[in-house]
Amino acid sequence: MEDSLPLHVCHVNKLSIFIHRSHTLVHSMALAFLVCYRASFLFQDHKIRPTPMLPWLLVFVSELLLSFIWLLGQAFRWHPVTRTVFPERLPEDDKLPAIDVFICTTDPDKEPTVVVMNTVLSAMALDYPPEKLHVYLSDDGGSPLTLHGMREAWRFAWYWLPFCRRYGIETRCPEFYFSALAEDIGFGSSEFMTERQKTKEMYEMMKDSITQVRERCGQGHSRSSAARDHPSVVEVIQDESNDTVLETKMPLLVYVSREKRPSHPHHFKAGALNVLQRVSSMISNSPYILVLDCDVYCNDPTSARKAMCFHLDSKISNSLAFVQFPQRFHNISKNDIYDSQLRSIFSVQWEGVDGLKGPILSGSGFYIKRVSLYGSTIDEDMDLEELKRSFGSSNKVIKSVRQIYKPNVINDQRSLQKLTQLLEASCSYETDTKWGKEVGFLYDSVSEDYFTGFRLHCKGWTSVYCNPLRPQFLGNGTTNLNDYLIQGTRWSTGAIDVCFSKFCPLIYGPPRISILETMCYGELAFSPLINCLPLWCFATIPQLCLLNGIPLYPKVSNSFFVVYVFIFLSALSKHLYEVLLTGGSFQTMENEQRAWMIKSITCYMYGSLDAIMKRMGMREASFMPTNKVEDDEQVKLYRVGKFDFQTSNMFLLPMVALIILNMAALVGGLLRVIFVGDWDRMFVQVFISCYILYINLPIIEGMMMRKDKGRIQPSVTQLSVIICIFFLFLGSVVLRWQVRYELV
Repeated sequence: MEDSLPLHVCHVNKLSIFIHRSHTLVHSMALAFLVCYRASFLFQDHKIRPTPMLPWLLVFVSELLLSFIWLLGQAFRWHPVTRTVFPERLPEDDKLPAIDVFICTTDPDKEPTVVVMNTVLSAMALDYPPEKLHVYLSDDGGSPLTLHGMREAWRFAWYWLPFCRRYGIETRCPEFYFSALAEDIGFGSSEFMTERQKTKEMYEMMKDSITQVRERCGQGHSRSSAARDHPSVVEVIQDESNDTVLETKMPLLVYVSREKRPSHPHHFKAGALNVLQRVSSMISNSPYILVLDCDVYCNDPTSARKAMCFHLDSKISNSLAFVQFPQRFHNISKNDIYDSQLRSIFSVQWEGVDGLKGPILSGSGFYIKRVSLYGSTIDEDMDLEELKRSFGSSNKVIKSVRQIYKPNVINDQRSLQKLTQLLEASCSYETDTKWGKEVGFLYDSVSEDYFTGFRLHCKGWTSVYCNPLRPQFLGNGTTNLNDYLIQGTRWSTGAIDVCFSKFCPLIYGPPRISILETMCYGELAFSPLINCLPLWCFATIPQLCLLNGIPLYPKVSNSFFVVYVFIFLSALSKHLYEVLLTGGSFQTMENEQRAWMIKSITCYMYGSLDAIMKRMGMREASFMPTNKVEDDEQVKLYRVGKFDFQTSNMFLLPMVALIILNMAALVGGLLRVIFVGDWDRMFVQVFISCYILYINLPIIEGMMMRKDKGRIQPSVTQLSVIICIFFLFLGSVVLRWQVRYELV
């Protein structure tokens, strides 16, 4: 009877669907009235128009772009679902499939080795048969410190894993387990406390050993002396001297540093994952792969069993490519001023797209089926030459591809010792093959997760989203403005890369996936570019026209004024509804609005320009990993809800200049309203400046009131004033020329 029970259940919230669809219909009708109002302007006699054509068209195009991206985003809300899993109904451990865990790190200066080793240890401690668990770490920096950390983590694991299993520890990341005593309630025995203290001492010894090696190397020297020019190194971590080796079953732990040469492209994270895929295929060849970022530790040891509730379900397993878990963060404050928790994506959008064909691949925290990465159906009788054209010249890789469901773990010590350097980890192996094009994680964008997931869905694969109450994985969120904007720029570049490729979702998608799925992928890809242009327009054009007495919106007495008020309140109330529904507050909504504005005028703009320049061949692709090292002063500012403006002027100048422009527009607009009496004509433009300033009060505070280290420096404010004055002068000249031209 138990075998017939489902491993998971899908729940459809019909009330939520009704609310979302009703709002979409009503809001769309209001947008249609807005378009009619704007379009009617084009049919007026240019000699009696109250507004020049140029600013009117710029605002109209901006409204159309925002309406378009809003419409694409409604696909995420069309059919949201949630899922419940029953891991206790899984078959016995001996019948569970094997799992390979891939963890990628690049720079020990930005990704501390102790943090990376905590991720490795939490993966090794998953509640899964240890003989069916294999953990691979890719070290793209070729750092001797990282390799030393792996050996130390392996020694500590002989104490840590038995301790977790014996006492059923849930938090299996040692750093976070030893920093809190909540789980120790109920384990008050002297034996437990003694063993806990002993294990903690062993952990401190591991940390001290890593710290000592780092100090000997020195800051900046913990990476390989030739981080971009070194041979491949593959080492199966072992400690034959350990006396407990016969008492405890341990997962396999493998260190991989692929070959890197300046003359060969290395394709960033996607290239590292593909090397791990080849190396693991010759060692363990597990049918399922868990991918983790180096700072994302396993917070719930049962995540593998939860994922298998979907992968082992005969009704969906044949077409299921991956199970995506949400990305959650352990260092996010209640007042998340940078919107680092990505609430909208993981609490709204991914549940919505799960009701279509499944969520988008999200970079970390997903269990993917190895065969789905092979590009096409693999048959044991396939022609050898055809396989070599796809997978390369390695007979071992070809053999593993043909035996994808027949894992063959190398247990022979002599065989393991031969893995010091591998052809399959060389930088030239992928030449004239389909790796990165049709096989493995794809290379056309630095957003390898988005691009790979999109191609999988286009080929007929599906995915599911599993969001249990306890976060399965916890990472390190950005808690300062500099890292936040650098990360946003990198993501924006990857999204725009896809837009300008032959796999543009709005063109490549419709023949292969449903229109709703196409809209979801299109919204994510085009969002940086389409949000950037309108927000720059709304932050400058209405303000410039306000100072020059030119109306851009209907009078308060005009019936179309009601349309604008309705659209504004409709969008705002819908946003607030979603925020409150997912556990947020009014402050959360304000933070998200501010983050959207700041990103649109900074990292969305720079990311779009970067992608365009790369497509034109004006610059090479680059990848800057997010800094995982926490600065105490920056963390303190973040905890009290204050922005840390210690970032590049490239980001600060647009923000500050636009705030100054809106301050000038608000003062000038109010004076005009008071002394000229243009309240009826200029109300909307005055309100826009007022709203922008209200949402961005932290920037004004950083300019004028704060004296701490994280304030906006006076030199930045002064330069922004000069930029603002120049813009006002130039804009006024253009507007006057436009008015005179239309009167002729």
